[in-house]
This record gives sequence, C-alpha cells and structure tokens, in this order.
Amino acid sequence: MSMTALDGDSDKKAAKPGAAVISFSPRPRSMFDSFVARLAPNARRVALNVVPPLVTFLILLLIWQLAFGRAGSTLPPPSKVWSEARDLITDPFFVAGPQDIGLGWRVLTSLQRVAEGFGLAAIVGVLTGALIGQSVWAMRGLDPIFQVLRTVPPLAWLPIALAAFRDSQPSAIFVIFITSIWPIIINTAVGIRNIPQDYRNVARVLQLNQVEFFFKIMAPSAAPYIFTGLRIGVGLSWLAIVAAEMLTGGVGIGFFIWDAWNSSRLSDIVVALAYIGVVGFLLDKIVAGFGGLVTRGASPT
Repeated sequence: MSMTALDGDSDKKAAKPGAAVISFSPRPRSMFDSFVARLAPNARRVALNVVPPLVTFLILLLIWQLAFGRAGSTLPPPSKVWSEARDLITDPFFVAGPQDIGLGWRVLTSLQRVAEGFGLAAIVGVLTGALIGQSVWAMRGLDPIFQVLRTVPPLAWLPIALAAFRDSQPSAIFVIFITSIWPIIINTAVGIRNIPQDYRNVARVLQLNQVEFFFKIMAPSAAPYIFTGLRIGVGLSWLAIVAAEMLTGGVGIGFFIWDAWNSSRLSDIVVALAYIGVVGFLLDKIVAGFGGLVTRGASPT
C-alpha cells in the first residue's frame, strides 16, 4: 500500500461526520481570585517588613523575661512591667490631675517644644548653610567656629540658657535649637558647594537674582543634602528635649522619667523609654518620607 493511500484513509477518518473538536476555554477568574491576586504581593511585602522585627522583638522579650524573671532581680521583667504600668500602656491619654496625666499627653508636650526648636533650627540652619556654601569668605570665617560649637554637649548649654531666659520653657527650646542646627548647616553647605557648575552658568544666562537662584537652583539641587541634615537634626532634637526636661521639669516625657526614678518606679521608666523610641523612629520616618517626596528619591552623591 502506498503512502498516498494511507494519507487518503487518514483524511477520510478525520473528516468522518459527527466528529466534533471540543475546546476548553480557561475558567473565568472570580472576583475573589482577582482580589487575592492583587493582595498577594502587598501581603508578601508587609510580611517581609513586619515578621522579622516582630520575631526578633518576641525573642528579646523572652530573653529579658528569663534573665530578670527571678526573685530579687534588679530590673523588672516584661511580665512585671505589664502588671505595674498597664494603665500607661493601654490608656496613654488619661487625665487625673495637673501632673497626673498619660504618657501620650507628655509626649505631645515634648513634641511641641521639639517642633518650635527644630523648626527654628531648620530655617536658620538652611539659610546659614546656603550662605556658607555660596561665600568662600563666610565659610572661612564661620566654619571653624561652628566646628567648635557643635562638639559642645546639649546639656552644657542648659545653664547658659537658664541664665539668659530665666524660664525653663524657652531654655529647653534653645537647647533643642542649638543641638540640632549644626548638622543642618553642615549638610546644607556641602550640598550648595556640590551644585554643578552648569547650573550656575544657566542662572547667569537667565540673570536670576539671589532669591530666584535660591528657590530655582540652590534648594532643588541641595535638597537631598538638606534633608539628610534635617533627619540627623530631628533625631538630636528628640534626644536633647528628653535630657533637658529631666532638669527643667514640667509635664514632658523627660521629667516623667526623672520623677519615676526618684519614686523608684522602674516599670514606668521602661514604658516611657518605649514611647521615646517609637516617637523618635516615627519622627525620622516622617522627615525621610517628606524628603523623599520633595527630592523624588534622589540621594546625596
């Protein structure tokens, strides 16, 4: 039998009447499947960012409990902190008297002082850094003085501030200002000095005045450096206010820690330290997030 005949038989079999080809179309995706598909990448990202710190935190709590859970330990374990300072954790905004308020209100009081001192430092620091970065004579005259003053510890300024202002509130704000201004000045000056020469040439061609040059050339170009200085400055501000409030009094978080120490309330101190750490972390993230929006993710080079 020839190959032609075989091919003919195959064609006849394929063309047999009544035979139908069934095609299987993919099952339409339900709304739930679409939701899961969209949610999975975000859930995975959240898990990668949340689970490792959470596991590490639980391990540290377990080590802490095992290390200080014995009778007669010098520091309270987590179980004792929870039993003695539960109201500070679960109700941070209670008000039971002029000085008996929750840690939430104390943190807000401290943040108000930080906002005033750091805000003033940001304005003065950016303008002064721009002057130093633009003028060689200003850099030679001011930079050595700033390098010396920035090494003075924050609390060393407090007696001078109290003598000058005769009040604890402006003294604490001054300590915040004088502590946080130096990294802002230095980073701004470095950013201004690193502006490409082509940008300066364009400003000369367009005949921009100093104000226009600052807002259109200097500020956008030096923004990554400026926000690096602001991040360092806001962290120093939070450190300075806690230390200053321990000595100046009031209702801030720093004075609460000092008062708890004098009253031997170690569990309250532990809770206050947790509040301080969380607030400092959030302040850094807020400044970093705002800087990322302004600079569109650019980083200092």
